Amino acid sequence: MASLHASLLHSSASSVSKRRIMSTLQFPKLGTVPLKNTIQKMVEGFFSVESSRSTTMRDEEDSKVSTATSISELYLIADAVADRVEMHTNMGVQRDNWNALLLTSINTITLTAAAMAALSTATTTTFLPLNLSSSLLFTAAAGMMVVMNKIQPSQLAEEQRNAARLFKQLHREIQTTLAIGKNPTSKYVKDTMEKVLALDRAYPLPLLGAMLDKFPKTVEPTVWWPSPSPKEQQEKKGFLWNNNNGWSEKLEEEMREIVRVMKKDAEEYKRLGKLVLKINKILAISGPLLAGVAAVGSAFVGSSSPSHHGGVALGVSVAAGALASVVNTLEHGGQVGMVFEIYRNSAGFFKLLKESIEATLNQKDVERRENGQSFELKVALNLGRSPSELRDLASHASFSSSSYSSSRSRDEEASDEFASKLF
Repeated sequence: MASLHASLLHSSASSVSKRRIMSTLQFPKLGTVPLKNTIQKMVEGFFSVESSRSTTMRDEEDSKVSTATSISELYLIADAVADRVEMHTNMGVQRDNWNALLLTSINTITLTAAAMAALSTATTTTFLPLNLSSSLLFTAAAGMMVVMNKIQPSQLAEEQRNAARLFKQLHREIQTTLAIGKNPTSKYVKDTMEKVLALDRAYPLPLLGAMLDKFPKTVEPTVWWPSPSPKEQQEKKGFLWNNNNGWSEKLEEEMREIVRVMKKDAEEYKRLGKLVLKINKILAISGPLLAGVAAVGSAFVGSSSPSHHGGVALGVSVAAGALASVVNTLEHGGQVGMVFEIYRNSAGFFKLLKESIEATLNQKDVERRENGQSFELKVALNLGRSPSELRDLASHASFSSSSYSSSRSRDEEASDEFASKLF
């Protein structure tokens, strides 16, 4: 009986425990939402989190790949720029040698022809071979002068020297960007590439086809930087002074006055460029013309009366030949073409500085500008001044523009000073 009672108790306890286990394993009721939908939402949420994580990781990887690509491209551009520096340096030396060798050769030929024309009448009998040789040498000298005046080797050499200097400057800028660990963006790489191409257009290496016009109709400043896009050229009104970044309204007004003063510098160099261009044109025409007259005079030396020893033709030939040599020396020995190129590049320098200041002032958000104090220092150094001298110049220019008095004060006299002390 006791055993029967124990078995009943055991079976009752086991049934109770089974019911408890089943109730524990039973899923809770979720209202009216079916169980299948709940599980589906849980799975979708899990996969959406994983998808966002993978997207973020993919974006980070793409950013790293983009940065690595930009750095690689920047190194390639730096190598190309270094190669261009070497090319322009070598070409500058070569064309400077052209100027010296052609100048010496033409003057030697011209003076030799004049001496041969004089020797042909040294005796009572005219020596025809000397007359013929003298005429041929004068003709050759005239042809060489035409070619030399057309290409202007001294100006070509100056172009290559400027190109080498500007490419070195660009190369240092790229190296600095890479050295400070600044991650270059694709826009920076694109802008750097445009600078390289703009320099290639401004200072071409080949002579045929791409050579710059040495006698332009109008004198314009040399432009060796890429032109800004129409969006960048639009003037942006109003400023966001969240953080002044070293800028103030006084500094902005100072920069505007400096731009106004620099216009006088640019106009002065354009005026000097026009003057030198006129002189160069006169010399370029006179040299071959005098050599041609000497050649004609030398050809007629033998036809003159023996009693006069060919005096008239000989005088014309020798005098024209000597003058041709003098003119050639003035033009290429004085390197008039190089002087013209210097003036044109100086005007371009002021144009670049003016556009740089205006582009900075037109930037709406001052936080995106270059630091104001650093920018002021850079402008001052480019003009050969200290920051205090730059501020004095701006204040004097501002006073002069607002003064209507006919008397000239000391400040007004100071405002007539050019902006640059360097050029």
